[in-house]
Amino acid sequence: MLAQSVDPILLEQLKKLQDKYAVMGQDLSSYLDGLLYADYLTYWDYIHVDTLLSLQNPKTQFPDEQVFIVYHQITELYFKLILTEIEQIAQKKDLTKTFFEARLKRMIRYFQQLENSFDIMVDGMEREQFLKFRMSLLPASGFQSAQYRMIEICSTPLFNLVAEEERKNIKPESLIDELIENIYWRFGATELASGKKTLTLKQFEEKYLQTFIKLGQDYASTNLYTIYLSNFAHEKDENLMNLMRQYDLLANVKWRMAHLRSAGKYLQKSPEDIKATGGTNWQKYLPPRFQRIMFFPDLWSNEERENWGRHV
Repeated sequence: MLAQSVDPILLEQLKKLQDKYAVMGQDLSSYLDGLLYADYLTYWDYIHVDTLLSLQNPKTQFPDEQVFIVYHQITELYFKLILTEIEQIAQKKDLTKTFFEARLKRMIRYFQQLENSFDIMVDGMEREQFLKFRMSLLPASGFQSAQYRMIEICSTPLFNLVAEEERKNIKPESLIDELIENIYWRFGATELASGKKTLTLKQFEEKYLQTFIKLGQDYASTNLYTIYLSNFAHEKDENLMNLMRQYDLLANVKWRMAHLRSAGKYLQKSPEDIKATGGTNWQKYLPPRFQRIMFFPDLWSNEERENWGRHV
C-alpha cells in the first residue's frame, strides 16, 4: 500500500540513485540520511556573501580605494569565467561547432562587460584620492594579473605572443621555455634606462612563471586557435570567423584601449606623465598598436594587421 501511495516518478528516481551509488559501492540509505539531516541551503551560504564582502582590505582611509579594489576583483572574476569557457572547449570530447560557437559567444560577452566596465574607474573615482592612495600600493600593478596572461596562453600558440621585434629570431616550433622567455609582456616591465627587470616583474615571474610554462605545454595543441584550425577552419564559416575576430579585437584592442583611457585620465600630467605603480612604461606598453598582439592573425588581412589598434 505504501509503495502505491508514492509518486512513481519518485520511485524511479530512487531506483536510479540506488544504481548510481551501487556502482561506487556506496549505500544509498546513508546518503538519504545525510540529506534528511542537512539544513536548507541559503543564498548567503551558497554565494559566501559574508566572505566575499570581507575580501576588501584597503591600505588607506580614502573611500575611493574601495572602488578600485572591488573593480579589480570583479575583473578577475570575469577572467575566471573566460578561462572556464576555454577549458570546456579544450576538454570537450567530440567537439562540435555549435558548442565551440556557444562558448565563444560567452567569452565575447564577458569581454564586452570588461570593456564597458572601465567607466567605473574612469568616472567613478576622484583623481586626487587615487593619486594619493595608489602610493600605498607599490610595487603592485594590474600588470600582475596572472589570469589575463593565462587567457592569452590558452587562446593562441605561444609564438603569437612573442614580442614582435623578437619573432624574426625565434621559430614557432621553439621550446616552450624559449617562447615564454620572449613573450611580449616581459618587455613591458623593464626599466627604460637600464633595461633591468622591475621589482613588479621579478615578483610576478617568481610566483607564476612555472605556472605559465606548464600551461603553455598543456595548451600547445588545445588553445583556441589550434582547435579552430584543426576542426573548423576548412569550412570557412563566415559567422564563426567573425566571432573569432570579435573575441580577438575585444581581448587585444578594445579592452586594452579602455584600460589605456583609464590610465590616461589619472596618470597623464604635464610636462611629464606620472609613473605607473609597477614601473611599467604604460604609454608604450598599453597601446595595442605598439604590441600588435593577435590571437588569430590569419583571420585578419595584411592591412588590418598593419593598422592593428589604430582605428578603435
